[in-house]
Amino acid sequence: MPQGSKFIGMIALVLAAVIGVSETARADRLKDLASVAGVRANQLVGYGIVVGLSGTGDGNTQLTLQTIQSMVAQFGQSTDLAGIKGKNAAAVMVTGDLPPFMKPGQTMDVTVSTLGEAKSLRGGTLLMTPLLGADGQTYAIAQGNLLVGGLGVEGGDGSSVIVNVPTVGRIPRGASVERMVDTSFLNNPYLVLNLNQGDFSTAYRVSEAINAFLDDTSIATPIDGTSVRVKAPEEPAQKVAFMSLIENIEVDPARPSAKVVVNSRTGTIVIGGDVRVTPAAVSHGSLTVRIDEDKKVTPTTTAVVNENQAVVAPGAPVVEDDTDIMIDQPDAQAFVFDPGVDLSSIVDTMNGVGATPADLVAILEALRQAGALRAELVVI
Repeated sequence: MPQGSKFIGMIALVLAAVIGVSETARADRLKDLASVAGVRANQLVGYGIVVGLSGTGDGNTQLTLQTIQSMVAQFGQSTDLAGIKGKNAAAVMVTGDLPPFMKPGQTMDVTVSTLGEAKSLRGGTLLMTPLLGADGQTYAIAQGNLLVGGLGVEGGDGSSVIVNVPTVGRIPRGASVERMVDTSFLNNPYLVLNLNQGDFSTAYRVSEAINAFLDDTSIATPIDGTSVRVKAPEEPAQKVAFMSLIENIEVDPARPSAKVVVNSRTGTIVIGGDVRVTPAAVSHGSLTVRIDEDKKVTPTTTAVVNENQAVVAPGAPVVEDDTDIMIDQPDAQAFVFDPGVDLSSIVDTMNGVGATPADLVAILEALRQAGALRAELVVI
């Protein structure tokens, strides 16, 4: 039997074993834990012009007028900037991600965003725009009608209503690929699997799982805490079949390190399941100070006495500052963390004393400073 046929037969047998095990196991698939080095999308960007707008374009923006002048010059037309109006056109930036292994002639989605003073791209058409890679080469050509989800309406009195973002639109399958990006996937004798979240234990488990399924301890080798190197067949067809096999191997990833993540902008707090605290007593209260500034006005009178009668006339009022300071300091809530307290106990204790997100952040920060919080506190 030829060597290639033997390899395909082995792939089929091991793949059947993987499918049989996956029906009972509940671990993560390798394709969900890691990506293949070199198999990635490439960002493209281009500058173009959108025409056909209903008076919502850039107007007399110099950049847009020069673009229109250059565009019509390509068709043998000559005109000066004074004869060009740009209210129905807009200068835009076109962006998109070129997926891996895309061939010339295939299509991809692009996003179109205004660059000047255009108020809306609704109803516009993007003219032919080259999309360049980081190396300055053209990899795709974009053109087509825009889909805009936003809406902007402006009244004659200056009032306006804007729904979503009308200055950004998309063209599904609006770019045609013109150049293929070279990848080392088919030529490299090794496949490098990069973990989505680096962890030494997980990298070791990935290599052990691959070697166990292929019954060869020399196939996969962990390079570091992020990457695992895997020997691959030389033939491209066998390499694709080999990759389809190992990406469906299920691996039980290692438990992540203990972290407490705090979003300072939204007040969101996420506590990892492995967070622990050592014995500690916490007392937390809130002090509210309110100062009301007011003016106290006291009217005055002036009495004028002559020979026959006394006349009382209003005088200048006396204005005095009237400051009222109120202090509200409720009783502090105290609680104790026992040794080895887990996540559920921490949450129950915080909820029991009615701690707000701001209170919880202050308590966690104090526990970390005291050395009682066995976790990394991350503020984003």
